[in-house]
Amino acid sequence: MTRSLRLRHATHLSAACLLLTCGLPLARATDGISSKDSTASTVTSAAESQPLWSGPALPATAEAPELTDVWCSVIKPYAFTNDGYRFLHGVALCWHHGRLYASFGHNKSPENTGGEQARGCVSDDGGKTWGEIFTIDVGDPAANLSVSHGVFLSHGDELYAFHGCFYGSMQRVHTRAYRLSNDDTSWEPLGVVVDGGFWPMQEPQQLANGNWIMAGFRVGGGNPAAVAISDGNDLLSWQLIPLPKEVDGMWGESTVLLDQQQTAVTNIARWGERPLALTAHSGDSGLSWSASQPSNLPMVTSKPYAGRLSTGEPYLIATTTADSGKRRSPLTIAIGPPGGNSFEQVFVIRHAEHDGPGESHPKASLAYPYAIEHDGRLYVGYSNNGGLVGRVGQGRELANNNSAELAVIPLASLRNAAAN
Repeated sequence: MTRSLRLRHATHLSAACLLLTCGLPLARATDGISSKDSTASTVTSAAESQPLWSGPALPATAEAPELTDVWCSVIKPYAFTNDGYRFLHGVALCWHHGRLYASFGHNKSPENTGGEQARGCVSDDGGKTWGEIFTIDVGDPAANLSVSHGVFLSHGDELYAFHGCFYGSMQRVHTRAYRLSNDDTSWEPLGVVVDGGFWPMQEPQQLANGNWIMAGFRVGGGNPAAVAISDGNDLLSWQLIPLPKEVDGMWGESTVLLDQQQTAVTNIARWGERPLALTAHSGDSGLSWSASQPSNLPMVTSKPYAGRLSTGEPYLIATTTADSGKRRSPLTIAIGPPGGNSFEQVFVIRHAEHDGPGESHPKASLAYPYAIEHDGRLYVGYSNNGGLVGRVGQGRELANNNSAELAVIPLASLRNAAAN
């Protein structure tokens, strides 16, 4: 028996407006912690942690209901023979001035090596078609500085981008900020805004106290989940807070779910060691945290994305079926009751094999989701490696040779699926 989602009509919309997945050994950041870095204290014991899954038994892939009326498009296809780019990962989305922006990390060399760039494109028809690629930053080859994927924030009349950056091969990881020019044609670099190994995975969200919280992880020091907290409305001043953890083997790419009072925060992180979501909680707007620890929700060892619909329901996009393990398909969405902080139903957004736009293959990996709600729809960006069909290269050159794709979910379809 399933529980009703109880979606309600809303009079407002929320703009719930990426990285290393192949398991290959990578160099870790060696820089020290910046002066604005603080390690969160443990404020909640393991016994007090809330479960992430509160529904009946999680369904196997073959039993999970698939959403209807979902339509897809291709943001940027894999096209090595045409453009020379191998690596593409970390799709981010944002609506700004009536246009849908997408960004991603792009590299003609292997993943997370010199030459990585922050690039993207824009759709003027709601994601159905996409324009020419633009560049946010190519880094500084002379300094061996690369800029990779990041997140957006449309705030007031301005569009910001926050991107993970590194020197060499994943050394001295940090976050830089950019702002779209007034004529929407170029990006103004605003400098380093979070140091100490932080790589953002989710757009900043404003808390009740006026600060903003940006979820991600810290490369180095055991690679824990981490958040950055702004100094009020100053989007160029952030405090890095790595979360304490109770597990080893972590690659803590994380997302946060705010309660409806925008004070209590749940962090959901990739373990890396096991296909199980890690979770931690904060009751003081992200300043102190319980330790990241295993939850009761199976989840692929990949970056998750969580949010809350404008009608109050929490959601989690990843691969969460009972038998998926570390397999990065199907792409799923878990949903919980309005106002809650856990999930009780799961639906398939799309399977690895798929009729319609986008790559289809039984071994396709659908990973690193990002989502934004707009005008009664949930827009979900993700990477698709196409089962490596048509990829050119060998060894590490083949890591995350992805297309960037989009799935659009009508909330009415989600409502109907949950009620049946």
